[in-house]
Amino acid sequence: MNVHRAWDVCARELKLSPRSPLVFFAIAMPLLITFLVSSVFGSLFDVSPELAIVDLGDSVVTAAAVELEGIETTVITDASTLRQRVEEHDFDAGIVLPAGFDADVAAGGHPDLEFYVSGESLASTRIILAVTTLELVRGVEGSDPSVTVIVTPVGDQDFVPISDRFLPLMVIYAVMVAAMFLPAASLVDERENRTLDAVLVTPTRMSEVLVGKGAYAVALAVILGIVTLALNGALAGQPLTMTLILFVGSVMLMLMGLALGLWARDITTMYTAIKAGGIIIFLPVIFTLFPGLPQWIPKLVPTYYFLQPIYDVAIHGHTFMDVVPELLVAVAICAALVPLVAWVARRSEHQLAMTV
Repeated sequence: MNVHRAWDVCARELKLSPRSPLVFFAIAMPLLITFLVSSVFGSLFDVSPELAIVDLGDSVVTAAAVELEGIETTVITDASTLRQRVEEHDFDAGIVLPAGFDADVAAGGHPDLEFYVSGESLASTRIILAVTTLELVRGVEGSDPSVTVIVTPVGDQDFVPISDRFLPLMVIYAVMVAAMFLPAASLVDERENRTLDAVLVTPTRMSEVLVGKGAYAVALAVILGIVTLALNGALAGQPLTMTLILFVGSVMLMLMGLALGLWARDITTMYTAIKAGGIIIFLPVIFTLFPGLPQWIPKLVPTYYFLQPIYDVAIHGHTFMDVVPELLVAVAICAALVPLVAWVARRSEHQLAMTV
């Protein structure tokens, strides 16, 4: 294979493909979905953290908390009501200030401070409220806090906000349209218009055409995937890990797209196949949206092995080493798809030669 000729094909795709409506769809659709999900479920427009306080001794902490900007503070009369409302996620967190709390702190004592957090609150919200509480206590003492904060999670600890559960859906749209639809549609279009015949009459071989188209599709898919994650604040401080996962997933879908584009006789056949097989590709997304469903089922689908690592890193804070097993399966799937694409390419090249 000649790398220069493959690069020429890639450059040609870069020059001509923006004219295709699919490119606009590939760029606009994930952005539109991100905006809709963010607007409805509050990813871009996050509400302020909500803190509840039970003050049994008229503490200055309560007065200072009420004056805080960016945190909604509510004073409640008794501890049992506070715990119940935090458990029901009426508040992200709640604290109970015992009688004589300020005096104990000022005298150098170490009073307990009960701090309840909702199982449905975001980890970032919990950190904000915990640090804020410590800073308020420091205001009472005038130095480092000398209290022991007792953090008691209540409610569902495995809860993931619905806006976060939409993340795989946004990523699969961004990656699938660019990595799978574009090369498949490009191959079908060139075969129907006979431009692929003209290309193959030159020294350019089918393998170089596929590499060029595939490289363009993967690059675009990775870029759109990163943009989608960035818009949703889901890079999780691990951009290199996310880029690698997106690259593997894009290669997987690109290989599927090339095989589909070589196999389909026309654009109608291609779209029919996409409609029939689309549910398989999107299956892991359904099980992320509804975590109560049996979670072994999406493991039967190839796209699970790059969507789940993205979800785990972005939402659950996993590291690269945590998602290596899934990524290795994804790489193995990519390796298994290469011979399939090569076989379909030889078959298609033979058919084209017969028609010339």
